[in-house]
Amino acid sequence: RAFGCQRDLGKEAADCPTLPRTAGTMSLRFEVLAKFNRARAATLTLPHFECQTPLFMPVGTQATIKGLTNDQLEELGCQIILGNTYHLSLRPGANLIDQVGGLHSFMNWQRALLTDSGGFQMVSLLHLADITENGVTFQSPVDGKAMLLTPEESIQIQNKIGADIIMALDDVVRTTLTGPRVEEAMYRTLRWIDRCIAAHQRPEEQSLFGIVQGGLDSHLRDICVKELVARNLPGYAIGGLSGGEKKESFWQVIAQCVAGLPEDKPRYVMGVGFPLDIVVCSALGADMYDCVYPTRTARFGTALIPEGVLKLKHAAMAMDFRPIDESCSCMICKHYTRAYLHSLVAKEAMGSQLISYHNVAYMMKLSRDLHNSIIDGKFPEFVQEFLKKQFPKGNVPEWVCNAMKVAGVDISMCCSK
Repeated sequence: RAFGCQRDLGKEAADCPTLPRTAGTMSLRFEVLAKFNRARAATLTLPHFECQTPLFMPVGTQATIKGLTNDQLEELGCQIILGNTYHLSLRPGANLIDQVGGLHSFMNWQRALLTDSGGFQMVSLLHLADITENGVTFQSPVDGKAMLLTPEESIQIQNKIGADIIMALDDVVRTTLTGPRVEEAMYRTLRWIDRCIAAHQRPEEQSLFGIVQGGLDSHLRDICVKELVARNLPGYAIGGLSGGEKKESFWQVIAQCVAGLPEDKPRYVMGVGFPLDIVVCSALGADMYDCVYPTRTARFGTALIPEGVLKLKHAAMAMDFRPIDESCSCMICKHYTRAYLHSLVAKEAMGSQLISYHNVAYMMKLSRDLHNSIIDGKFPEFVQEFLKKQFPKGNVPEWVCNAMKVAGVDISMCCSK
């Protein structure tokens, strides 16, 4: 048992000398093209697409981005879609997806895919989950039947789904939780990564990423980073954030983890979708992000704009005949007014679809602008302009100021004295 010496929890477990250290893959190439201090622009080459980072991945839980077609996603420049292993295994089922040649064929998506492991459902569906060393048992929200998801089963399902990037099953706890459960989850995550590596049958076609856990405890995060790096994985994710923690704690964990991860491997911050957070994390050296936020907030009538958000349900929108964003070249901003969208959002499904299109367009442009600004040597100028639009009165949050100091980006001209 390669992972046997860590089976009994204990602080000495991370020093175990017999853990497997390799997870070779031919399915990913990561090339850093340019940097500004910690921030970097890179090319991430996957079996189905060559991606430019930093990049944002829309979430397609059930193999679809709600309200958008694949053709629309392609025209918007979407590079990777994220699918949910837990939900796809329930419906339509991994075997069916495998029979038609994998998720790319099933959903007719020719670009890259990433599937999560199902670990996040330990938090989001905690009332339906029972977590043990063997795995996590869920009560299916579809038919009420018990479903045991082990590290091996998670990888087997993801091998059948066939995404370009697959995620190791981790033991996820709420970010704000403290105490022994956080330590238990981190060490279990380390034991489970070894079981995931051993179970992975398609390393030449799918890249397995490990996930850094440890809550807000810097010591636990440090142990987890070092142990995962020792396993020489194709890429690494930072998990367990964006769950209600203070923003000061959020950026500090990102900065700490990114600093310990390899320069030549992609770094993925899970569950981050607020534009400000993405800009800060990119300044700190992260590369990849995912979140339901752009499309979920669209369903509530909220559009993303350079100044922040535009609430199209507000009465003031009823007679506003401007586009959502006059600087945006997307189809929605070219053809529809705020007043028209206001008339739709509360009554018609089309309203949320149109706003979803715009919001994804905004996120794709943000990704391109981040990448190009680093390539062109103008990253500080991009950050400064972004913050001036978001905070025209100079009231940039203190946590952003602190993070940018560590990132080496001067934003003093954006802040009120």
